[in-house]
Amino acid sequence: GRPSNSDSNNKNKAYDPVFADPLTKQPLSVTLKGPILGGGTSPSVLRLSLNTADDPSRIFEGRTDSYINLLEPAKTENDSTLDDVNEETTRKTSVSSSPILSSLLTLTPPPLRSVIANNTNIGVEYIPMRDLFTSPSVSFAYERGWRQGFAAAGFPGADKEFEMAKEYFAPVTGGTGSVVVDMSCATGLFTRRFAKSNEYSRVIGCDYSDSMLTEARRRIRADPDLNSSTSSSTRLDLVRCDVANIPLQTGSIDALHAGAAMHCWPEIGPSLKEIHRVLKPGGRYFAT
Repeated sequence: GRPSNSDSNNKNKAYDPVFADPLTKQPLSVTLKGPILGGGTSPSVLRLSLNTADDPSRIFEGRTDSYINLLEPAKTENDSTLDDVNEETTRKTSVSSSPILSSLLTLTPPPLRSVIANNTNIGVEYIPMRDLFTSPSVSFAYERGWRQGFAAAGFPGADKEFEMAKEYFAPVTGGTGSVVVDMSCATGLFTRRFAKSNEYSRVIGCDYSDSMLTEARRRIRADPDLNSSTSSSTRLDLVRCDVANIPLQTGSIDALHAGAAMHCWPEIGPSLKEIHRVLKPGGRYFAT
């Protein structure tokens, strides 16, 4: 649902049917701004601004040629109502905010990574499996041999895994307006497959890592099946977020996929509760 538009300032707001503030879970309105100067060869690169009706000063941002950052607001003019909730998260920031440190840590023996991160930059927190994938070097290598190596652990390969997920989702995604989320999407290995299948109205690729989402968008732009006059009609969004605080409205999506991802989530219990919350009744969750 959408909030009431009784306030005249909200009458022209366009509310996204899926996106929500990650803390309040209230629907987000979307305002397009642009085009962006220096946005590349495409004249259609736009900046997005998102906020709720309850707190228009808490603003999230994104770009149509990269991703939408719903992990944290880009601007918060009045934090008084959220001070208690944000106290812990503002005390320490993720190692992903320092790309150089993140890359260096991938070359460090695992037992020493958290020690180095926590002592190199005060206020930086390193969570091993999560922050390993924030490294630009890992993002670069992910589809250049890293993910292919999963076959040794018994994974059947991306094409077969995708067919298994698509078959499992079929009973709940057959109608119009179906929405599929690819959680911890990394470089978009499965996000692109879901979008190109033309089986869904909307596909949302979500990841915590800025570098993974940047690589995912690069690969999407390079895929002719997603960028031509005959390309997929599926709406494709990339979103930066935390799986333990999913920025989607309750009961708003039909299916959620998480490929080789759960072992990277710092908080399994809260993450699974969030997945259950955002799925529609009868919605399906496929994980490997």
